[in-house]
Amino acid sequence: MTDMVIAAVGVHVLDTHVIGIESIPDGSDGQLVETIRMSPAGTAGGTAVVLSRLGADVSSYGAVGTDPIGSVLLGLLSAEGIDVTGLVRKDDHQTSASVIPVRPNGDRPAWHCIGANGAFTLDDLPLASLEGITHLHLGGPEFLGGEAAGQLLAHGRSIGATTSLDILAPGDPDMLAWIADALPHTDYLLPNDEQVLGFTGAATLVEGAQALVAAGVGCVAVTQGAKGALVVTADEVIEVPAYAVEVVDTTGCGDAFSAGFLRGLSLGRDLRGAAELGCATAAQVAGALGTDAGTYDLDAVTSFAEAGTRPTLPG
Repeated sequence: MTDMVIAAVGVHVLDTHVIGIESIPDGSDGQLVETIRMSPAGTAGGTAVVLSRLGADVSSYGAVGTDPIGSVLLGLLSAEGIDVTGLVRKDDHQTSASVIPVRPNGDRPAWHCIGANGAFTLDDLPLASLEGITHLHLGGPEFLGGEAAGQLLAHGRSIGATTSLDILAPGDPDMLAWIADALPHTDYLLPNDEQVLGFTGAATLVEGAQALVAAGVGCVAVTQGAKGALVVTADEVIEVPAYAVEVVDTTGCGDAFSAGFLRGLSLGRDLRGAAELGCATAAQVAGALGTDAGTYDLDAVTSFAEAGTRPTLPG
């Protein structure tokens, strides 16, 4: 039996990646591209896929529509070995989806529809179904609001689970205030650097992460794109550089880091070791198209991390 049984709750999205975009055609003109591919995504859905690849026992909870997009998303998640019985289908909402044109350097603007993610509530999640989990991951607490998100995370802790939180919205002080009630119930907060600075208004990333710890979070593990990750607790500040990889598409790299970091912790790694596994996992996703591209697993990511090259941090 796996040593990590995790409920991934919240935002589930179907991404459509379009590779080979130099520019958006004018008017009604067309343009040939290299590849069009769909993949599961979202701060819960994308993380769930990667966690399953890394050997965790994963169940998804959230909301999708009754549309064909929802059926495709459920099929892709199920194919990854994820239990999708906790994903309720909403007749009056479409499934959340994004169209992502990927530039040659890996940058990816997006068109996004919130869809059923905005209709998910705690009434859609029977708390009894969480019995037996070792970890509760909530992606997109802003849709539930801080009070409900806090109730869910507090319940997770009450049944012995470790809790983590990943925020989808851009950094804004008002958004942080909206979800503030969830922070004291969060063992691991998994934002990106822009979110940390935007939420806190801090002058530096370390100061911003420390402010979030002061707000009640146990540990803040911040992604910094090509720079790697920063992990901050009340007692430690740890920098972990990224691994060198030829970038294809950076969509889902944050979710992949979250999955690798959490999986590392479940395997008994310390914070630095967990962040190294997170960075190595993110590199697998950056070098392919979507969180479910390729055939990586825990052994492959671990081997990559052992053989991979990274810059030396100053100091």
